[in-house]
Amino acid sequence: MHVLFEMSRIMGRRAASRLASDFLREFGPFVREHTLAAENLAAAFPEKTPEERARILSGAWDNLARSTIDYAFMKDLVAAFDPERPTGGVIEHVGIENVYRIRDQGKPGIIFGAHCGNWEIGAAIGRRLGVPITALYRPPRNPFVAAELEHRRYFVEKLVTSGRGAAFQVAGALMRGSHIGVIVDQRISEGTLMPFFGRPSYSNPIVGLLVRHFECPVYGVRSIRRPGGRLFTEMTPPLELPRDAKGRIDADATNRLIHGVVESWIREHPDQWLWMHDRWRL
Repeated sequence: MHVLFEMSRIMGRRAASRLASDFLREFGPFVREHTLAAENLAAAFPEKTPEERARILSGAWDNLARSTIDYAFMKDLVAAFDPERPTGGVIEHVGIENVYRIRDQGKPGIIFGAHCGNWEIGAAIGRRLGVPITALYRPPRNPFVAAELEHRRYFVEKLVTSGRGAAFQVAGALMRGSHIGVIVDQRISEGTLMPFFGRPSYSNPIVGLLVRHFECPVYGVRSIRRPGGRLFTEMTPPLELPRDAKGRIDADATNRLIHGVVESWIREHPDQWLWMHDRWRL
């Protein structure tokens, strides 16, 4: 991975991304994850033709390739971000006022995202704008890849690996006033069973559990890849969270709401999500 990043810097982001995309589009169909992704797409979009789903899957390999190369250029991408220029730059954006709101509100908040577009850029921009983030994440299985990527996660205050004890570390971060960033679209074997694209799936329940206890605001952040190497980022206003009969935040309903938002993002740009993940394994 280190060699790949160094070679990418020599080539430049656009050329390296194009080469990586061509490679994964060509060889992705020969790995078992391709078959899994095709099955996932068929279940999620039965109304689409096989040709349409094939184009979506090809785009998913393209986005994975470009997202990988983006790691080598993350500092350049963050430096190119101009909060005063919402359109026309390398990174266009909507909702910058919500970034300032969570930064200046004087209380911690939770920011959720998904593996769409460049899923790291939101945290990187937040750190630049003064939003300290404790990120909950699951490292890649390959230890060499995990170590290489972790070196480049300079844009978060702290990384917390998913697993035993993670909830206590995240709760401690909230009590210290840090904001929590969590990617919620992965399968969690010890998670809560809830519908996702109409099928039950073990999903990450941590946002609902934390917000019920801490009564903190919840925001969503997403990234969309656009032509010409550009990115578009959006941070939502704080969500209106469902409450139970006693007026407390309903953790289960909150998690369903959040996963519904993520599903709507994916449906809007299905070719920019990781369909290769075994999301619906029971």
